[in-house]
Amino acid sequence: MDKNKIRPQYEFLDNKGTFRLVEPEDTSYLYFPIAGEQGIKGALTPTLGGDLKCSQNEFILQPVSAEELHNNKSTRNFWCWLGDGACFSVTGASAEAESRKFTSQQEGSVLTAGPMWQEIRRKSERYALTATITSFVPVSEYCVEIMHVEIKNDSGEERAFVPTAAVPLYGRSADNLRDHRHVTSLLHRAVTTGNGVLVTPTLSFDERGHQKNDVTYYVCGMEGDGTAPAGFMPVVEDYIGEGGSFIQPESVIRNLPYEPCGKTYDGYEIVGALRFAEAALLPGEGRRYTIFIGAEKDREKISAMLSAYNTDEKVLNALENTKKYWQDRINVSYETADRTFDNFMYWVNFQPMLRRIYGCSFLPHHDYGKGGRGWRDLWQDCLALLIMNPDGVRQMLIDNYGGVRIDGSNATIIGSGQGEFIADRNNITRVWMDHGLWPLMTTKLYIDQTGDLSILLKENTYFKDRQEARGTKVDENWEAGAAPLLRDVHGREYAGTILEHILVQNLTVFYEVGEHNHMRLRGADWNDALDMASERGESVAFTAAYADNLEALAGLVQLLEQEKQIRTVEILEEMAPLLQTGTDLYEDIARKTELLKKYCESCFHQVSGRKIGIDSKHIVDSLMEKAQWLREHIRRTEWIEDGDCGWFNSYYDNHGRKCEGRTANCPTANGVRMMLTGQVFTVMSGTATKEQTEKIIRASDRYLYKREVGGYRLNTDFGELKTDLGRMFGFAYGHKENGAVFSHMTTMYANALYRRGFAREGYRALRTLYEQAADFGTSRIYPGIPEYFNDRGRGMYHYLTGAASWMMLTVITEMFGVKGRLGSLVLAPKLQQEQFLDGRAAISLNFAGRRWHIVYVNPEGKESGEYRIASVCVDGDKKPAQGTEVTIPLQEIMRLDQGRTHEIIVELM
Repeated sequence: MDKNKIRPQYEFLDNKGTFRLVEPEDTSYLYFPIAGEQGIKGALTPTLGGDLKCSQNEFILQPVSAEELHNNKSTRNFWCWLGDGACFSVTGASAEAESRKFTSQQEGSVLTAGPMWQEIRRKSERYALTATITSFVPVSEYCVEIMHVEIKNDSGEERAFVPTAAVPLYGRSADNLRDHRHVTSLLHRAVTTGNGVLVTPTLSFDERGHQKNDVTYYVCGMEGDGTAPAGFMPVVEDYIGEGGSFIQPESVIRNLPYEPCGKTYDGYEIVGALRFAEAALLPGEGRRYTIFIGAEKDREKISAMLSAYNTDEKVLNALENTKKYWQDRINVSYETADRTFDNFMYWVNFQPMLRRIYGCSFLPHHDYGKGGRGWRDLWQDCLALLIMNPDGVRQMLIDNYGGVRIDGSNATIIGSGQGEFIADRNNITRVWMDHGLWPLMTTKLYIDQTGDLSILLKENTYFKDRQEARGTKVDENWEAGAAPLLRDVHGREYAGTILEHILVQNLTVFYEVGEHNHMRLRGADWNDALDMASERGESVAFTAAYADNLEALAGLVQLLEQEKQIRTVEILEEMAPLLQTGTDLYEDIARKTELLKKYCESCFHQVSGRKIGIDSKHIVDSLMEKAQWLREHIRRTEWIEDGDCGWFNSYYDNHGRKCEGRTANCPTANGVRMMLTGQVFTVMSGTATKEQTEKIIRASDRYLYKREVGGYRLNTDFGELKTDLGRMFGFAYGHKENGAVFSHMTTMYANALYRRGFAREGYRALRTLYEQAADFGTSRIYPGIPEYFNDRGRGMYHYLTGAASWMMLTVITEMFGVKGRLGSLVLAPKLQQEQFLDGRAAISLNFAGRRWHIVYVNPEGKESGEYRIASVCVDGDKKPAQGTEVTIPLQEIMRLDQGRTHEIIVELM
């Protein structure tokens, strides 16, 4: 083969995201997620490297980070010994395969994959064998990864081989990788059964201390007809031999005899090495094997699992069931002129599901944290769930509000169960000032999608631990081990409405301001790397975002009055001062600071439990007045004019200095310091006027946009190590938060532009991101959107990013214009002319418990902003329409059959 050819590009094979990539191992850092709802989580490289785990303390295979993908030899493997030392690793993980890389003798391989399954086909010209390995996690109760192997004889004569599966078992906490690795191997108690190798460590050594272990890690296998392995060699040092390695194991290369089942092996590193009986294949004939890799607390479940998949037919049925399960979950599909974009978005739809399973950890780039999600993730991942799988989201939202403290901050240690929040008993809590923003955003989307205003009146408790006064004080009377629930003076659990929770989140932050009367940055905002300005830092960007929240909240209170006749809102008595009004108060930093201090003091340790009724109109007026004041204050103090363009300053540093503008102190070429975050939220919130938005677009295009790395960078090069703002400035420019193209902020920028009527500009932001990600030769990632693109345009930290939820939300609700409004279905398309194929574009999705296929017809090929809706046809019932949007009332939707797909054809003229 010609190794000088252009790097391959994956191609989609259907409209369900299935893709194919030739020679995937020619690209570094590739990994693919396979996981199950039951908790098992894996990562697969093209040569079946990666890892597998159930939790931070239960890694089945050795934990890997990105650099170990090419350094680590401890991979899943399957060998064919063909005599006289000739061995074919069907995964490509052998010393021989490595030595032939980048030569004309390199083995050919093709990867085919879809959501939660991966197939690798590898062809060896030397050995005249083709191997196909399909890996997946079945939809079942079992924590198991299945590796299905087929070996086919490509020669014109009979081929005999001895097959050996080999999967090194780590079987302990990730902590032990660099903490007592050898000592913890002494805890291993391994046994060989009829089908495999099982290891049950006696103890677990991790951050929880020394605990008795009850988890059994295993590698089991069988032939396609259920025949068990013929022998085993579970001890690593025996398997690899003296001087050997996992890519050149002596026991395989020399075809050494393996031991029968029924033996025990204590105190060693263990490998699931399974030797099968010698096989002889006629020309064109194949032989199949199944390898099971997993962990269970109940050993009987391992036996039950083996019975459930003890034939090739059962395994292949499980594979098809797995494919169908995830395809059914990904229930939004697109039809545009760009088929690649449609399939790309299929993967974007899938990514929020991955983050719900993996959290923000457990993939090779995400080598931090110990599983679970952060506060922000809880809410942003719900955005996608509301569109795709809304069942249960109502209770999920209510439960999530149980993490709010009465001071407006929130729990930061989130448990594995829904609504489970854990007290931090050790340190002053780090407060992210943006955390109060996201719950309302998500709740408002839920109300728009469902019309369920009553959720605001549901009650939940408040989180309580030793942290008080928005993380500035410690409650010494808090008893360690107490239930993390706020109580009143009588010792009763205090509960307030969801509306009350939202009010306290958005009002307390209004009063927590710095010396420029913007909301204090505290520990950080959305940008976690702005973490070194806790004393004097201010976030103008998120001050603008909260202005939008306050107005949206006022709108919901108005709707409660209009739709539910709620004219008085009950709140905790101590909260009433937070609803004070008046510009004189808003302008007075000292008064605002004192007001917040007194409020926190009034809620210290416990609350009165008394509630008072506040007139709805007063609440609406207070919220609207505060929102308008914030906008005017930002416009008045933070606008930066720069010739024909301009932008808003986003932050103040820990010296109280404005961070953006054109300055001679900046050593970069043009002296411009600009950050995208401040532009996103001033545009999105309506703080930026139409004229200012136009200037922001010009400035962003001029100073932040770089097509070859994916579009809009997060900031210009400040050329300074700003230890008075955040660690991001320690990163090399063009990487991560320091000037990379950060997908999350770019998608929010696109969303803001669409919302404000700049559809073409919003489309460009999304389109550039998509084209960068889909250009495999540059991005080097499988389909989907990564956290960011580095200065070479490579996609980094793939799959687990909030950008996916925002990209999906923006494409559906803004680009296609399919959105809810108090339960009714609104269609307001902003599709560009180039997105129509033969004058047609469509989307399929669920809304209000019905399945919809929505088709936009643009016969005259008009551009967004030019076309208007001429008619709408629902299931053949055509009605004239006019304007840029049309509404299908909730009452009409409820009369439609839930058991069929309903078609809406919208004619654009």
